[in-house]
Amino acid sequence: LDVRGDVRAGRDTFLDVNVVLEGRVVLGDDVYIGPGCVVRDSELGDGVRLEAHTVVDGARVGRSCVLGPFARVRPGTVLAENVRIGNFVETKKAVLGPGSKANHLAYLGDATLGADCNIGAGTITCNYDGVDKHATTIGNDVFVGSNSTLVAPLTIEDAAFVAAGSTVTTTVRTGDLAVGRGRAVPGRRRRFDG
Repeated sequence: LDVRGDVRAGRDTFLDVNVVLEGRVVLGDDVYIGPGCVVRDSELGDGVRLEAHTVVDGARVGRSCVLGPFARVRPGTVLAENVRIGNFVETKKAVLGPGSKANHLAYLGDATLGADCNIGAGTITCNYDGVDKHATTIGNDVFVGSNSTLVAPLTIEDAAFVAAGSTVTTTVRTGDLAVGRGRAVPGRRRRFDG
């Protein structure tokens, strides 16, 4: 354990090997921090679990959240209770409502999600146009299929569904299905005789 700042920890908190705590860190009761994690200027609520090699920097993590392994939670992230941020997921200025989850390989930047959303593997919010940052707003009970690209500024309303592999550039209304992908064209496979 390497403490490099002001740390307050609740009861029954467990810190595994090679954990680094920097700046102002507040840990609730029953917090588990796995090996190789870094927590900087953040608050972790009761029952939070950080799996191995997760970095939490400038974030507020609500009770009973599970992060990692290998997650990166960047400044401005606010997670409500029971949020799941899985392996190789990165957040930046992201607000996730209760029970929402991004379980694998996703980027959520400048995004606000409601409650009980599911973000599929490979999904990214395209928040930067080369000059300015733009926001993505996602309602409650939204399902975003794997490998989707959400191009901000964008709103996806409550109970909407984004089909896997879609690029979404316009508002998806409440309860609607968004499908935005290239059409497969059947054809013969040709042999290359270079």
